Amino acid sequence: MLIRRRWRYVLSPWGLLTLPVAACVAAFLPVAAAAPAAAQQSGAPATAAPAKPKPKPTTKPAAKPAAPPAEAPAAKPAVPPPMGGVQPKLLGQYADWGAYTASPGGKKVCFVIAKPAASETVPPGRPRNPIYMFISTRPTEKVTNEVSLVIGYPFKPNADATASVGSTSFPLYTQQDGAWIKNAADEANMVNAMRSAQTAVIKGVSVKGTQSSDTFSLKGLAQALDRTSQECK
Repeated sequence: MLIRRRWRYVLSPWGLLTLPVAACVAAFLPVAAAAPAAAQQSGAPATAAPAKPKPKPTTKPAAKPAAPPAEAPAAKPAVPPPMGGVQPKLLGQYADWGAYTASPGGKKVCFVIAKPAASETVPPGRPRNPIYMFISTRPTEKVTNEVSLVIGYPFKPNADATASVGSTSFPLYTQQDGAWIKNAADEANMVNAMRSAQTAVIKGVSVKGTQSSDTFSLKGLAQALDRTSQECK
C-alpha cells in the first residue's frame, strides 16, 4: 500500500541570525582574494573539473524467457460402483483405463473401465448420469472381454447405437441405459481394433430424442486388458 508522507521543512536556527552587511563583506573579501593567488602559486586550478559521466549502455538487457504454459490437470480416472455389495479392487491404472477385479457372490470378475474424454448432445447441454465403458471377463461363465456401456440416459426403445473404432463401425444393442455388441462374432474384432486405435466414438439416441456422441480415449487400454487377462485366466 502506497503511503503518502507530508514532509515538513524546518528553518535552521542559524538562519535567524543577522549581521551587518559591511561586516559580512569585510569578512569575505580576504578569503576570496586569497583563493586565486594560492591557486596560481601551486599551479592547480581553483576548482576541480567535474568527472566525465560514464556513458549509459545502449543495449537493452535480454528479455526474461517466458514461462512455459501450465499443463491442464489430468482428468480423474473412472471409479466403478460396488458390484453385488462388493467394492472392486484396483489392479492398476493405465492412462485412461483402470483394471479391476471383484468377487460378488464368490464369482470372480475382472474388468477394465474408462470415462469418455469428450461428450456432446444435440440439443446441447442435456443432463446425463455418469457414462462408462466396461470390458469384462467372467471365468465362471466362460466370458472373455465382453464390451458394455452405461450411457447416462435411457435409450430410445428398439433403437440401436453404434461404436466407431477407426474406420470400422459396430452396431450396439440397447436396453434402458445400457449397450452391448449386437453381433457376438464382432466382439473380438472390436476389442482387437481398440487395442491399436486412438479413440472409440459411441453414438445413440435417448428416449426423448436427444442425440449423443461420446468419445473414449483408448490410451492405456491394451495394458489394462493384459493385466485383467493375467488376473482372470
